[in-house]
Amino acid sequence: MAEVLLRHRLAAAGVAARVHSAGLFMPGLPAHADSARAMASRGHDLSAHRSRRMTVDMVRAADLVVGLAREHVREAVLLAPDAWERSFTLKELVRRAGQVGARRPGQAFGGWLAGVHDGRRRGDLLGASADDDVADPYGLGLEGSARVAGELDALVDRLAGLGWPGERRGDAA
Repeated sequence: MAEVLLRHRLAAAGVAARVHSAGLFMPGLPAHADSARAMASRGHDLSAHRSRRMTVDMVRAADLVVGLAREHVREAVLLAPDAWERSFTLKELVRRAGQVGARRPGQAFGGWLAGVHDGRRRGDLLGASADDDVADPYGLGLEGSARVAGELDALVDRLAGLGWPGERRGDAA
């Protein structure tokens, strides 16, 4: 869900970005039916989605690694320790970016991201946290999947406004 929302939001803002998702478990699975229905109600089609397992090459190639839970970020950083400074949970990234402020005109994305990262400790990735983790919609039913989709939509919108401010913004809902 987050992949589709972020890809759509950045495309609507005129940002040329490659957005991919990968997880920790079995590759090749379609999106859960409840997630697909929740996203369809928001105008997004998940029928072509197939799960992928995160790899070291994916993590190393990414300018930004965003996990929906601390366990995803931990795994990314274990696969590629040099990815630490650009790996965040979505909630953490939005929270910290809100404290740092939006990227300034002409500011390199990497420079802004370094400011967002400043002061983090690797130990903060231990455990689970409602402050950092988005609920996994699997098994929550259609209503729970719709709640998660709404939360992700709001977080992605906030992230796009902070990381890519001033870009042409479109209606991404």
